[in-house]
Amino acid sequence: MVSLTGDLSPLRPDRNLAMELVRATEAAAIRAVPFIGRGAKEAADGAAVDAMRAFLGTVAFQGRVVIGEGEKDNAPMLFNGEVVGTGTGPLCDIAVDPIDGTSLTAAGRQNALSVIAVSDRGTMLDASSVFYMDKLVTGPAGVGVVDIRLPIGENIRRLSAALGKPVDEIVVSVLNRPRHEQLIQEIRDAGAGTRLMSDGDVAGGINAARHGARTDMCVGVGGSPEGIVTACAIKALGGHIQGRLWPRDDDERQRGIDAGLDMDKVYEADDLVKGDNTIFVATGVTDGQLVAGVRREAGYIYTESVVLRGASGTLRRIASEHLVSKWL
Repeated sequence: MVSLTGDLSPLRPDRNLAMELVRATEAAAIRAVPFIGRGAKEAADGAAVDAMRAFLGTVAFQGRVVIGEGEKDNAPMLFNGEVVGTGTGPLCDIAVDPIDGTSLTAAGRQNALSVIAVSDRGTMLDASSVFYMDKLVTGPAGVGVVDIRLPIGENIRRLSAALGKPVDEIVVSVLNRPRHEQLIQEIRDAGAGTRLMSDGDVAGGINAARHGARTDMCVGVGGSPEGIVTACAIKALGGHIQGRLWPRDDDERQRGIDAGLDMDKVYEADDLVKGDNTIFVATGVTDGQLVAGVRREAGYIYTESVVLRGASGTLRRIASEHLVSKWL
């Protein structure tokens, strides 16, 4: 086994592991197909969890779930602290979201993904005690240029200059939530455009960091787990990510403090996930800017996935054909 960094130790996630993990996200996405547009997000999520868990059990690694389903969905599988894999191979931290965008799936809307992120054991921040995080994500042009502590208008002007494009051509992704009404107005007052997301801020963050994507920045309060997952992908894209925990009340704030989290800290990329030995894999459940969704024609199911590796700075696309008879 060859590690991402050239180290011959078998205790680090490698490129072969990345390909094995794709099988798990493909399985979760395919199992969710019967529930797309059916208004049954719990059923979709349950089917995806079962499929992902089954495939992870065949992967030769020792993956400790740092970010899982149980914390947010009271799920009996893929819960925080669970160890998955065959028990042999590299020691890893793992973040899973069998469906990032269950509401999108239930409604048949775009940008639902099945996601797994992996890093070396002990490198992934466990922010599960505080559910929300305020985030700022851009591509490489934003590194050392934008800062979450600055007003959004200033960040837009700075990024505009770094990209060499007019402010009125800058597009900022934001979750469409009442809490963001003022933020959205400030973005528009600065002269930039908005792309409002109903859900799925992992895809929103990655699209903001990708070369050639149609958005330039992703901002606002979304899930803390999604922030950690996105950081694993940003490592491969050379982009910028910052986050501040956003407790909903005093009790949640205290739980975060008790868990060792700093409520006033700006978490940089290396605070969210240490080092560059990261793997991010995602398979489209429904169509989106990042990947196409699952498509069924005649006796075949077609999936599209991406694999991002932090150590090599690569994004690979994987298009797969599956026999319907083996799945549905």
